[in-house]
Amino acid sequence: MKAFIALLASLLASAAAHASLPTDIAAEYRLVVTGLTIGHVSETYSRTGDTYAIRSVARAEGPLKLFLDEQLTLQSSGRVTDAGLQPLSFTQHRAHSDKGAIRATFDWKHGLMHTQYGDNDKQVPLPDATQDRISVMYQFMNLHPGATVTMPMSNGRKVDVYTYRFVGEESLETPAGRFDTMHYERVTASAKEGKAQVWLAKDRFNFPVRVVFDDPKGPRIEQLLVALEAH
Repeated sequence: MKAFIALLASLLASAAAHASLPTDIAAEYRLVVTGLTIGHVSETYSRTGDTYAIRSVARAEGPLKLFLDEQLTLQSSGRVTDAGLQPLSFTQHRAHSDKGAIRATFDWKHGLMHTQYGDNDKQVPLPDATQDRISVMYQFMNLHPGATVTMPMSNGRKVDVYTYRFVGEESLETPAGRFDTMHYERVTASAKEGKAQVWLAKDRFNFPVRVVFDDPKGPRIEQLLVALEAH
């Protein structure tokens, strides 16, 4: 009986936690490189019952638009479980080109991800709790971040394990307002790996309000929150 009561309490706590999270989110980000705005990202997240859908659209702006008038769309859909988001499908495509198009489906029963990109059509091992390139940012809502956060993450072609370490708490000013945040940075094994940092709003369900990507082969790209609506 005690075991049953403990299990019931655990299930109720999980249900309460999910119930307190927003079911619809609309976010706008500014993409900045060395002080110049090069693009704009519009994202929507919606949950219906135990399913979710995320759509992220990045558009070129400013000086970049003069040379590359492009739009990149990422989409993720799947289930919401006690552990959070469980992707079933991930796609990436450009508005004016097939270059870089990706489609991945997640077969959790057999532990495989089926991926299609370019001339490739293959299957790769799928570790438990893997997130895709866009769902990973929304999975923070379902976590209780500690000193480190480790998540397998897929870009639609392969799966890598990402570990983030806690840097500290910071008050961060954004165009969307001031947020008290938890700052995490990716732990990398070598200088050849891309670095990433994320600032999670403590009083806004751990939503990322700033993300910085450092590519060893390219410039630093900052994604900064401009607007956020959630209900």
